[in-house]
Amino acid sequence: MIAARNIAASSKSLSKLSSVRMHIKCRGGFYPRTDDKVPRAEVPDDKVEWSAPFPDYTPKQYTAPHILAGPVYADPDIGSDFRPCWNALEGNINRCSHEGTYSIVEGLPRNMHGRTGITGRGALGRWGPNHAADPIVTRWKIAGNLVVKGETGKPILQFVCIQRRDCGDWAIPGGMVDPGEQVSATLLREFLEEALNSLEMTEDDKNRTEKKLKDFFKAGEEVYRGYVDDRRNTDNAWMETVAYNFHENDQGGLLYSLNLHAGDDAQAVKWQDISSQINLYASHRDFIQKVAENQNAHW
Repeated sequence: MIAARNIAASSKSLSKLSSVRMHIKCRGGFYPRTDDKVPRAEVPDDKVEWSAPFPDYTPKQYTAPHILAGPVYADPDIGSDFRPCWNALEGNINRCSHEGTYSIVEGLPRNMHGRTGITGRGALGRWGPNHAADPIVTRWKIAGNLVVKGETGKPILQFVCIQRRDCGDWAIPGGMVDPGEQVSATLLREFLEEALNSLEMTEDDKNRTEKKLKDFFKAGEEVYRGYVDDRRNTDNAWMETVAYNFHENDQGGLLYSLNLHAGDDAQAVKWQDISSQINLYASHRDFIQKVAENQNAHW
């Protein structure tokens, strides 16, 4: 179990961002990986909220072919033989939202943060919330034996940053929480797979690496829990995450000798300096900014 410090107030402040602010990357243009064939209906800022009248709203319905093919992680299409238990833990599948109760309209879950310009599941496996976990692994930037400071006079943090294989964006090395899996296990597993390429390690090497990191991953600080502005979101399916910061203070500690190697869904990995100039996938920049604030680091 992760021993998270109590920073519920800062986590809550992020989760309560306005729907307009949370629907920037998942509004407008074409749905990702559809070769510009599936456009989103235009949703002006003042029409994002479901409470805003929008009689002309006629979004296209889209669920990706690879989801309709029925992979093990995906729900079936909603019909007479599939009746999910919304807003509840259904067996080992968590259909609860981190942000509270979501509405069911005409048999379908409704995106809590408003209109996205498209219905269906898109490229997401679950109707309603799709749960992920994001490990933000940080250390201080060192030159010689000194911590490097930024223009603000504050020390510069670095975090392990991966380049996503699906879209090329730089991101936190996170991933989906498997059914029945503890978030703490997801955080470590995803870091091992994406930042250290554990999937191609020998079993002995994987066990040794996991043993080294296990204690480090027990002392995490929760940064965020809630909705994510992911471009895969639709009116009926959306991404949520729990983000934790795992920080190395010791200049001679584990992270300064860690051999990064991209794997699984990552095509590249690096130690990325943290600053306000950073541009990241989905809502990841918001999470990184919160980490910088918590650590009193340069931003």
